[in-house]
Amino acid sequence: MKQTKLTVLLALSLVLLFAGRTPKYEVGDTVAEFKLKNVDGKQVALSDYTSSKGVIVIFDCNTCPYSKAYNDRIQALSKSYGPKGFPLIAINANSPEISPGDSFEEMVAVAKRKNYDFPYLVDETQQVAKAFGASNTPHVFVLQRDGKDFKVAYIGAIDNNTRDEASADKKYVEQAVDALLAGKPVPTTKTKAIGCGIKWKNV
Repeated sequence: MKQTKLTVLLALSLVLLFAGRTPKYEVGDTVAEFKLKNVDGKQVALSDYTSSKGVIVIFDCNTCPYSKAYNDRIQALSKSYGPKGFPLIAINANSPEISPGDSFEEMVAVAKRKNYDFPYLVDETQQVAKAFGASNTPHVFVLQRDGKDFKVAYIGAIDNNTRDEASADKKYVEQAVDALLAGKPVPTTKTKAIGCGIKWKNV
């Protein structure tokens, strides 16, 4: 009887421990379909890219100093790898109530001013960011297509030097995509995303 009670208590403890936690993607996981509004007003879905070799998903925003520091590099990734079969998608999950500069209207203005050649999607419910386990801006997830599915191949930072691109000697995203294109294992599959925390809605 005592053993049964201990088992029940242990089970309840585990339930309470993990209650409220949102599962997040890890390397090797299959990414669920999502559809979000782009700055042009159209809906963009992950399934729109099933003819691609993969997708570079970056959780980004307008206002974070780290996002601004990486903006040129993000645009360069799109121009470099889009034609090679790895298009880039940027997603802004910041709550505009907390960060007004990240409103949809401001997203449209930024994308137009910087001539984005990639979708810049708004995650109004923040459910996509939570599903991915995104925590910072920028936070990168390199996805590799597997049949009709997409699997996570890399999670983390763009490179190892936010302030100076020329001094970055570990370009994680480039190395990951280059490896996938060559049919080789990704050399570094996970790094710590460095940037501003995503501005979550007040519950």
